[in-house]
Amino acid sequence: MITNENIPTMEEWKRLYELMEQVKLLAPWEYMFEDEVFGYEMPATGELGFVSVMGNLGEHFAVAVYQGIKGLNGFFYIHEMGDKLDPESILQVPQLQASFEDREYLSDGERKIIKTLGLKFRGKNAWPQFRGFRPNYIPWHLEGDEVRMLTCGLEQLLDVAPRFDENPDIFTPTGLEDDYLLRVQKDGIWQDVIWKNPGMEKDKPIDMQISADDLAEIKSRMPGNFIIEIDLYRMDEPVQEKKNSRPYFPYMLMMADHDSGMILAVGVMKPVPDLAMMIQQSLMKIISALISSPPKEIRVKNQSLYSMLMPIGEYAGFKVNQVARLSSIEQAEREMRKFSRGLGF
Repeated sequence: MITNENIPTMEEWKRLYELMEQVKLLAPWEYMFEDEVFGYEMPATGELGFVSVMGNLGEHFAVAVYQGIKGLNGFFYIHEMGDKLDPESILQVPQLQASFEDREYLSDGERKIIKTLGLKFRGKNAWPQFRGFRPNYIPWHLEGDEVRMLTCGLEQLLDVAPRFDENPDIFTPTGLEDDYLLRVQKDGIWQDVIWKNPGMEKDKPIDMQISADDLAEIKSRMPGNFIIEIDLYRMDEPVQEKKNSRPYFPYMLMMADHDSGMILAVGVMKPVPDLAMMIQQSLMKIISALISSPPKEIRVKNQSLYSMLMPIGEYAGFKVNQVARLSSIEQAEREMRKFSRGLGF
């Protein structure tokens, strides 16, 4: 949610729209490809942004700023996967986008800002639009710090793009794959330096806060009697808890008895503030259900669940298997969809 301290000012919006006009006149997509990337460092925070220009095919003109090392590596992962990419993966890459759209794709708020600034745009692919992508959220309007970061990225693009047009080798200053042109400010002056990508950042380990008493209780009930299916998956419909807050995609946690189809536990989980916290909360629900229904085997599709439950199974004395289908949970999902359609959802 945008706090009062993080609302962009009209002066910040004005500067961003001015830069978009300059980018449009420069038309860097005529000589830059999407995978030709350079970086910059925010003077106040040290945060890294990596600029990519889209539109070389003449269809959709946009500038993306991939945020941090995670954003940069996520961008290249998307390119490497190509047609094999899971569309959900795109939403996991932190980025800011400035694009040129048709008027009907703008929100009422965006039209209001444009009117307040006295700006006029006409025609197709002529209306600037700005969006922020955060993992587990839908693309949303920019907050103040995002506006400032995108503004800095567009300013650096206006400096770098004409130089790239004359000499494309400036993006590969050493010829090494992991070395990038990075723009940094020193003593108030922007300079080019060489930056080396350290590679993929490791995800934070999930804090498996399970009480010794709970583990001992599950172990004391072995051998269990149930084959239990467990799944944790992202739901398709986003949730917006408050007006103007950033909508997120909730997850569904479901546990079912494989043989009877009886649902043992179900819950909607919030992937905020991050996935690690959600998985930890999901684990607490799972442990509680396993105490009530001690398993002889657990079946999962989700790799995170498999990795999380394997050591618990080894300690307590039940099997954990990763499978392609969870028949009882899939049946329950079908029934839930029928019920929702019956209510008109």
